[in-house]
Amino acid sequence: MPNPKHLTERIFQSPSKYIQGPNAIKNAAKYLGSLGRSPLLTVDNIVYEIAGRQLISALESAEFKVTRGTFGGEASTEEINRLTTLGRDSQVDFVIALGGGKTIDTAKAIADQLQVQVAVLPTTASTDAPCSALSVIYTPGGEFDKYTFYDKNPTIVLVDTSVIVKAPPRFLAAGIGDALATNVEARRSKTSPNFGGLLPTEVSEAICTKCEDILFKYGKQAYEANKAQAVTPAFEAVVEANTLCSGLGFESGGLAAAHAIHNGFTAIHAMHGLMHGEKVAFGIVCQLVLDGADIAELDRYISLMLSVDLPVTFEQLGIPKVTDEEIRSVAKLACAPGETIWNMETAINEDIVYHAIKGANAASVSYIKRTDWTKQ
Repeated sequence: MPNPKHLTERIFQSPSKYIQGPNAIKNAAKYLGSLGRSPLLTVDNIVYEIAGRQLISALESAEFKVTRGTFGGEASTEEINRLTTLGRDSQVDFVIALGGGKTIDTAKAIADQLQVQVAVLPTTASTDAPCSALSVIYTPGGEFDKYTFYDKNPTIVLVDTSVIVKAPPRFLAAGIGDALATNVEARRSKTSPNFGGLLPTEVSEAICTKCEDILFKYGKQAYEANKAQAVTPAFEAVVEANTLCSGLGFESGGLAAAHAIHNGFTAIHAMHGLMHGEKVAFGIVCQLVLDGADIAELDRYISLMLSVDLPVTFEQLGIPKVTDEEIRSVAKLACAPGETIWNMETAINEDIVYHAIKGANAASVSYIKRTDWTKQ
């Protein structure tokens, strides 16, 4: 229910500094020196080989003492507690997150438990997690568990586009899916408390709108640049939209149905291999159906998502034979108490969401047939 406490105050929150550009990791010591000298580096084994060695070398040459905390792959309470113990035993004075969304969410939780600052160095532009003062926590098995909120946002977000461009284009596309939901959801959450607990500001609305503008203008071009590992102005713009604009926008603007339905989809085991933004992409179509969007508006979003290979049908999600019972289970989770779908200004219940999910698939299938998209 929008604004149940009749709030009147508004809030906007953000990281203290956001720095983006090629070769940012080489200059990490300059940017991170104000946070301390003994960081816990949270990084998985794959990212360690891609960028971790380079980062440690840059920091140790500036006389930092780096403790490496190997991330196990799931942003779970168990993983957070394990790495927090490592950080406490090593007497670290700040935390660095190097990697994707789950690594970042884990590092923010560790920093909160240790009561130290956190610097976020994303190696993909696949989510809007880097800038926010919250973590999405999962069970060890990969199902959505809860949101955890913090008193402050990351102190520094340092985005090295020469690293991000080397990631598979699928990661950038997933970020586009996540970021494209920002304005779609925020414009339906204007009268609801955002993740800061108060109402959205005018500037958050402007950021959400700009985020969407960038994606429609440069999304496809950036995706193709990523395939060529070319750091172009379009690529830089979309990385900023995926990371900064979407991060500020969702946190200060608010979420609605697209992310709630994403959370519902975590109950379907066959979808666990999909990235966050890929599931959110289908949630966008569901959100638009719930909004009563006309065909022209639906087509506009579906076209952009298909152009960057985002899934918009059950078949593309890898669940071509999904049952009505499974869809109802998704709807039930999406409508759980406290879920972001209750920020919607329209009537919501499990049955309405169930039909919206089926309607979203039908709308996308129709678009593909009408435009003969498979031959493009």
